[in-house]
Amino acid sequence: MAVYTELNDSDFKSLLVDYDLGQLAKYKGIEGGIENTNYFVTLKSGDKEDEYVLTLFEELSYEELPYFIELNQWLSERDIPVPYAIKDRNGIGLKKVKNRPAALQPRFYGDHVGQTELTPEHCASIGKVLGEFHVAAEDFYLKRQAHRGVFWWRRESELIAPQLPEADAAMLKEEVIRFDQLRENPGDIKSGTIHGDLFHDNVLFQGTQISAVLDLYNAATAFLLYDLAIVANDWCCNPDGSIDADREQGLLKAYAQARPFTKDESAAWPILTCTAAMRFWLSRLIPWLDENSEQKLKDPDELKRILIYRRENPGKLP
Repeated sequence: MAVYTELNDSDFKSLLVDYDLGQLAKYKGIEGGIENTNYFVTLKSGDKEDEYVLTLFEELSYEELPYFIELNQWLSERDIPVPYAIKDRNGIGLKKVKNRPAALQPRFYGDHVGQTELTPEHCASIGKVLGEFHVAAEDFYLKRQAHRGVFWWRRESELIAPQLPEADAAMLKEEVIRFDQLRENPGDIKSGTIHGDLFHDNVLFQGTQISAVLDLYNAATAFLLYDLAIVANDWCCNPDGSIDADREQGLLKAYAQARPFTKDESAAWPILTCTAAMRFWLSRLIPWLDENSEQKLKDPDELKRILIYRRENPGKLP
């Protein structure tokens, strides 16, 4: 979450005229994040004030967004705690503000938990919710190819290789090949709708229970186990890139209660944990090596350390 597009009172009032939610009381930009502009918006109706979040989509086009609008609505209706676009009086949820697609959403309450503060209980909570997410989206009627999926990392890994140390370029290429081989013969590895970016800072907690899963704008159709691997690498890692066994087992066991693993998924887990680390290592390397990049930089070595650990210490599903 960040503010790339500055809005004023007039912008908000022009949007709100389509709703029956009350009058604009105040608004505040939300700092942090990478891809979209976000504002907290407080509306007043009589003596009552309600809070919302307005998101302006800076990268996704108006034509791409119906998938995400429909997915969030679908999950919300099935009791998955995700933001969804509030429909105006004409039944329209996807709006346009400052010539950018936008959505006004309910505000969820809770706290972010720092990576070093995550416990096995926190990890069990996200495992349960992610398993329920995957089950709830099982019959979702839209499909989407990830914009930073297999075709993206094939291309970008080739382009970036000359800028890397030889050993790093070789490791990157090897992981791309390993995933391609798995993709050609997946067996009974389940595919479906994934979150795609479920890092710990995309979740709100109340205590150790999850109150909201945020930022579904990397959702796509892919291996469900890949989604779980993204979570495991982020939620269960130590500063040196090693994986905390207690946190990971808490995550995996809770997930399996909602969606049991298949035999082929157990065999694929060591590969997909590496794939997940490779994908985010690559996405951090690209702006890191581009001196003209305006993207918020995150340390790519964090994911490189995780990838090396995963390669040397293959994980097991319970």
